[in-house]
Amino acid sequence: MNLDSYTLAGSDVSIPLLGVGTWAWGDRSTWGMGGYDTELTTASIQEAWDASIDAGVTLFDTAEVYGGGESERIIGAMLGSDPERASRVALATKFMPSPWKLNVKGALLGSLRASIGRLGVTTVDLYQIHGPISLRSHAALADALANVHQAGLVKAVGVSNYSVSETRSMAAELAKRGMRLATNQIEFSLLRRVPETGGLLATCAELGVVPLAYSPIGQGRLTGKYSTGHPPPGKRNFSNHPMGIVDTVVGKLRMIGEKHGGKTPSQVALNWVIAKGAVPIPGAKSRSQAQENAGALGWTLDADDVALLDEAALPGIRTIANRFWQHG
Repeated sequence: MNLDSYTLAGSDVSIPLLGVGTWAWGDRSTWGMGGYDTELTTASIQEAWDASIDAGVTLFDTAEVYGGGESERIIGAMLGSDPERASRVALATKFMPSPWKLNVKGALLGSLRASIGRLGVTTVDLYQIHGPISLRSHAALADALANVHQAGLVKAVGVSNYSVSETRSMAAELAKRGMRLATNQIEFSLLRRVPETGGLLATCAELGVVPLAYSPIGQGRLTGKYSTGHPPPGKRNFSNHPMGIVDTVVGKLRMIGEKHGGKTPSQVALNWVIAKGAVPIPGAKSRSQAQENAGALGWTLDADDVALLDEAALPGIRTIANRFWQHG
């Protein structure tokens, strides 16, 4: 991997090879239960924000539904309190295309304006359709995106959890309006490799679409902190393989990490995602976790490492829930 950034199609927005997913920032209804992230505080989020930006991890992904907009409010407060760091940030947020939003152009515009208000900005760098659940056509969704792009409210547009055919369709509809599809946000990790084996990554590469990979360390399963005897707590139900199987993958990550000067399992797992041409967006709840994530940058797995991890990777479990919802 010789790149150190991507320029999002149809824009001048540059994003690093690694970002931050902010679902947990403010969404206590999900992440505050079951013992997960009990130490998450305003101060720890601020430290994670500062440390990420200082390490060059400047893409932050949020959504209107994360904590009912609280994630956006938290980011807005941090942007306003530190203009110098704010100037380095690329902001991504999302519109939830709920089936009852039949006037999708008006609904999307209203949602975007509300997000802009919470974020305290005038323009969003990347605005994404938060899943293929709308009853409206891709043409109608493309019209809605073109409308806010022409109004100067967004710089680049993307989707989330779109399949190969859905990605092609949306890219084609946007092209009719003189626009490019910039991103497709998907669950992709060593515990869910099917976006690669099923052709989605290749389709994105063909179309110039950057895949943004959420849950790139399996919601903590690939950090090495958990095991069969110490399973992860809370609602971590994406690609929920038995920990005995996950332990085998983590063992490979440890071995490769030692070869590269003591890289941690999560850093190796993130580097593998980067090697596949996707931008991982793991969560960060503290300074130490942000610094841990940033340790995935500045080095590269060799071909033998990638092949070994490919062999160990699991296809992943796709449920109705994660077919339609994306969780940073």
